[in-house]
Amino acid sequence: MSAAVPIREAAGGLQVENLSHSFGDRRVVDHVALAIGPGEVHCLVGPSGCGKTTTLRLIAGLEPLQTGRIALNGRILAEPGRSLPPERRRVGLMFQDFALFPHLRVAENVAFGLAGMDRRRREARVMELLAAVNMIPYARAYPHTLSGGEQQRVALARALAPEPELMLLDEAFSALDTSLRAQVRDETLSLLREAGTPTLLVTHDAEEAIRVGDRIHAMQLGRIVQSGTPSELYTKPANPFVAGFFGPVNRFRGHVVDGRVVTPVGIAPGDGLPEGSAVEAIVRPEALRVQAVGLGSGLRAQVLTRRDLGPVHLLRLRLPDGSSVKVRQAGQIEAAVGEEVEIVLDPRHLFVYPAAD
Repeated sequence: MSAAVPIREAAGGLQVENLSHSFGDRRVVDHVALAIGPGEVHCLVGPSGCGKTTTLRLIAGLEPLQTGRIALNGRILAEPGRSLPPERRRVGLMFQDFALFPHLRVAENVAFGLAGMDRRRREARVMELLAAVNMIPYARAYPHTLSGGEQQRVALARALAPEPELMLLDEAFSALDTSLRAQVRDETLSLLREAGTPTLLVTHDAEEAIRVGDRIHAMQLGRIVQSGTPSELYTKPANPFVAGFFGPVNRFRGHVVDGRVVTPVGIAPGDGLPEGSAVEAIVRPEALRVQAVGLGSGLRAQVLTRRDLGPVHLLRLRLPDGSSVKVRQAGQIEAAVGEEVEIVLDPRHLFVYPAAD
């Protein structure tokens, strides 16, 4: 269970405490707690169905609160017996589907949430936002005439128009192609950081979370199992799920013997696990380096496959016990398919956990 984060009434940013939610008998959010400061970008990551989007919907007020407490800049948004409606929470939302109104021009889409503002101020605010997202030339265009990236910029301007105190992004950039996704995402988050708007980005893309998140919350089966900086989650994963979230890994089963765990690629300390206990050892592909035979490591393997991806090479090697491992290595490699090589292990990327039942 995640540790509770106490809510301080005068605290800035978003505070979520012990959030739980069920659909029927199925618990989909389980004691979730997190806090996002002004101008921070946090990423909520995990596989499909782990509870990410439900957590976002609870914060936005699109799902009724069952258990827990949500506050924004010291205002209570929801707690047992009290809940502000979505339109009073001052929360901006962006989804994978841009959801622009097809019958309204770009400027009219952006102005949609400013109905209570006088016309002159509303027009000035719309043009200010269109300038911020480089869309002034398209103010009178209809959404169907725009590219995906342009539509996303309009959606961002519309979400920012009412000056939200919090921005929630649910896979907001995944519909864009790879190069455009990075550009629009970085522009969007830069605007939000400059405005001091706390932002929670839901994504299943580990690389995206590493690139943009000030902190990452890894979610599994409705629970946040680890929170920290990208570096902390990468170098000190709390469990096999977190260790494997950042890309393919090599997994080995074994037992603690004399305080150590012997794997086909090297020896790891037992890290205080009981003698004789079953364990799972995880080795990242980048923890293994191949070199020419005779340079001293002693552990030999045969190259089964090799793929060259520019400066990075992906290899699959057959070990002496017949098992195989994946290797990801940068730089020059003189190893052809079928050749014998030596393997060197970087123990910083070998993690040992109690074996799952």
